[in-house]
Parts: sequence; structure tokens; C-alpha cells
Amino acid sequence: MDTTVAYRYITTNKKILSGEPIIRGTRTPVRAIVENWRLGYTPEDIVRGLPHLTLAQVFEAMSYYYDNKEEIDDYIERNRIPDELIHPLVRNM
Repeated sequence: MDTTVAYRYITTNKKILSGEPIIRGTRTPVRAIVENWRLGYTPEDIVRGLPHLTLAQVFEAMSYYYDNKEEIDDYIERNRIPDELIHPLVRNM
């Protein structure tokens, strides 16, 4: 028998970021956690940078990501700033 997994800290709300998965009680999207992690930040670093979050929320966001990788990767790509719009000096840093 399969069981539906419910996430304690992850939710969606069409009025917040058009229904993108966010940390419950915040406007922080799951993709923000994933992008910080991809930049090399540890979960503890992420909590220090986003002090309104807890470690449990960060770990659950990563769990949600791995369960829904294609969905979150799509949000990341849709929100990516095209290279041609990034100032040349910033791009070369």
C-alpha cells in the first residue's frame, strides 16, 4: 500500500509566487534553498543567511527537491537571469 507523503514545512499558495512551493509561513521558495546549496552553502550556512528558517525547514526543502527534482529545476530555470542581462563586470567576477 502506497502512502502519500505530506510535507510539514512545504506548502503552495496561488497568491504567493503563483503557487511555487515555499517554506510554510514564509515567502521563501524551495528553489532558493536549493540554489544556495548548489552554491556550496551548508544547511547551517543557509539558516545563518536566512535566519527566519530552521534547520528542519532547510532539510525538508532539500527532501522536497529530491522528491520533485524536475519541478524545482523548472522553477530555477524560469527564474534564472539570462547571461546577457547580467552586467559584464559582475559576470566576470
